[in-house]
Amino acid sequence: MGAVSEPRAFPGRLGLQQRVLPDYRAPFFDRLAQHCRGGLSVFAGEPWPGEGIRPAARLETAQRWPARNLRLGAGPIALYRQLDIQAWLQEWNPAALILEANPRYLSNRAALRWMHARRRQVIGWGLGAPALRWPWRAMRRAFLLRFDALIAYSSLGAEQYRQLGFPPDRVLIAPNAASGPPPPLSPRPVKSEEPLRILFVGRLQKRKRVDLLLQACGALAAPLQLQIVGDGPARIALERLARQVFPRAAFLGERRGNELEALFRESDLFVLPGTGGLAVQQAMAHGLPVVVAEADGTQRELVRPENGWLVAPGDLTGLIEALQAALADRSRLRRMGEVSHHIAAHEVNIEVMVQVFLQALAAVTAEGAA
Repeated sequence: MGAVSEPRAFPGRLGLQQRVLPDYRAPFFDRLAQHCRGGLSVFAGEPWPGEGIRPAARLETAQRWPARNLRLGAGPIALYRQLDIQAWLQEWNPAALILEANPRYLSNRAALRWMHARRRQVIGWGLGAPALRWPWRAMRRAFLLRFDALIAYSSLGAEQYRQLGFPPDRVLIAPNAASGPPPPLSPRPVKSEEPLRILFVGRLQKRKRVDLLLQACGALAAPLQLQIVGDGPARIALERLARQVFPRAAFLGERRGNELEALFRESDLFVLPGTGGLAVQQAMAHGLPVVVAEADGTQRELVRPENGWLVAPGDLTGLIEALQAALADRSRLRRMGEVSHHIAAHEVNIEVMVQVFLQALAAVTAEGAA
């Protein structure tokens, strides 16, 4: 995908549902709202205690309607209901609606019925449709086929939607992003005589697999500098492990704003050994090559041989080999960082997301009017 042109505005009111409204989503919703002549209303509730999701304090351009979230069950099979979704629809009266394409959100079925009863279009937005056992697979397929279009986070997710039988011409890809195109990249001199500076940014929890990063750094003979930014329930255990396998690791806690920007500028390599993705984009915007564990498929849109390394989840050997390759040629790292910056500037950013969402809205509303 090339440079992003200014997308055509959506002429009516747009409604958008989210289970929760994390702070990293607010810039995208506000930017999308600027292209909705009738306005954008976001229907979203609060995260559960212990989820580790930082909710957005406010929206600047989009409107916020607070949902009351009800959880049924626990764990990965929990079901959710958002109370008052029909009251929101009746008051906001959107011309089109975007819903999370997740069949575990039971109230979204009611929203689909409400919109379709009024001959209005509904777009689903989601990660994709990984393999499930019957009858859950059939139930999910029946749910997804009710949408008028689907927007996937990645090419893998889009292909999963197509394999379910969704019309290919109504599946779009909007790579998941949390920031706009970055400014031009400043020159970064190669300092081959200094230790390789590795950076991790993220919540310190088990699924981030910082333990693997510590073990990988400890297994390498070359001098390394590892800075771990973030906090969370796994911090104490990780600090204990670091004393055993890589005592030079620095746990910096939470960093934001100028402090975090400086850490990105001063680093040589960004590593995310577990799940995630948005911090990877931030690193790429600062011109860093990346080592990332392949998890939900969205990482494929970000990491290529030209700008980094994808490793299998939980693969300590693969992580060590990627770090060894990074150490082998520091000049190559700088070139890879330039590719990362190009991807963040032209392919994976909020402006690209907005363009894809507006393209989907234009397509389904034109079909509905025909």
